[in-house]
Amino acid sequence: MTTAAAVPTHQLALSGPSECLDAPHWPVRGDLAHVRLAGICFVPHYAVPMPHLLSSPADLKVKPQDDADARETLAAGTTFNVLDMAGGWAWGQVGEDGCVGYLPLDVLEARRS
Repeated sequence: MTTAAAVPTHQLALSGPSECLDAPHWPVRGDLAHVRLAGICFVPHYAVPMPHLLSSPADLKVKPQDDADARETLAAGTTFNVLDMAGGWAWGQVGEDGCVGYLPLDVLEARRS
């Protein structure tokens, strides 16, 4: 039988780089993250962003609900990098390093190259 004293403490330690996340600006949630965060954040899935443009002004929401708090109001023509779409909402990030949140799908148009 192995006792706790017999297990080297370095085997139980969590070590390595750890960053304090600025949640409103990091495109990561429990199930999904932006592909650029692979190796930094551990999640089951990583997504390549799909650039879209806002067709009209809209509030970037903290949750996919009409009555959720807004992080900011975005102008028409703003680039929104979509990472997930479900239930009439898109989750993603404003530009490359802006706020992260949810927008209704009906205000987004796929950006043409």
